[in-house]
Amino acid sequence: MPFFVLGGVLLVAAVVIRASDARLAPLARVFNILGPLMMLGAAIVSATVAVDAGVIGVVKLFGKVSPDVLAPGLHFVNPLATVVHVDGKTRNYTMSALHDEGLKQGDDAIRALTSDGLEVIIDMTVLYRVLPSEAPKLLSEVGINYEENVIRPIARSRVRDAAVYYQAVQLYTEKRDEFQLKITESITSELASRSIVVESVLVRNLSLPASVKTTIEGKIQAEQESQKMVFVLQKEQQEAERKRVEAQGIADYQRIVSASLNDNQLRYEQIKAYKELATSANAKVIVLNGDTPIILGQ
Repeated sequence: MPFFVLGGVLLVAAVVIRASDARLAPLARVFNILGPLMMLGAAIVSATVAVDAGVIGVVKLFGKVSPDVLAPGLHFVNPLATVVHVDGKTRNYTMSALHDEGLKQGDDAIRALTSDGLEVIIDMTVLYRVLPSEAPKLLSEVGINYEENVIRPIARSRVRDAAVYYQAVQLYTEKRDEFQLKITESITSELASRSIVVESVLVRNLSLPASVKTTIEGKIQAEQESQKMVFVLQKEQQEAERKRVEAQGIADYQRIVSASLNDNQLRYEQIKAYKELATSANAKVIVLNGDTPIILGQ
């Protein structure tokens, strides 16, 4: 636009110079050439729009939004039109209790009441993207600030609506996945009507009142102790069973051995023992008149 105005100024200057002094006619001719060229160049530049990769170009002319979108690349549009660049990539909208983590400064977590009247604090992230073909509709109905105008209020409202169906303890333990699925379905359905595709809803953190948290932690610890005791009892039962089997084996062995022993077997075992003693390097055998020898050490 500045070059377009400058070109007009040069044309006016050429007329003034030609009328005031004929000797400056050559300069006027130069201005007559440069003026239109600058105006033409400015018009071409203002009519040329570059759309980056992952961006959706939406054309607005005098407040009216064109239904056609501009794909990534170079385009020629009406110089009087305005091209609004809408991000078509996956984006995230985070609401967190931590400072500087979400899109808003300070504590922006969602506070919701459960069915038992307790307040839970939820950190959540919504992953979404804008449908390229629906970008003009989104811009016309919601505007470029669709995160603040649509995504934020819908997400916070649906979380609060879903929390009232659960107890605080359930949200912290076995019902957390069910709660996340429920709010994901409701937020996805609501934003789909606004031409926004929800890819995922993440419940990143869920904080409970200190008293409830202490109760839950005590319950979890008691359950762990109970499971540990069950394991110990199972181990003791296995050990008792092992000892019973071992004792039964010993008893069976002794019974079999006792049944097979007789006087001749005992005499044979006695002779074997004497023979081993007699061949020992540390013993000397002296045979007396009795049946049993007396063994004296060397």
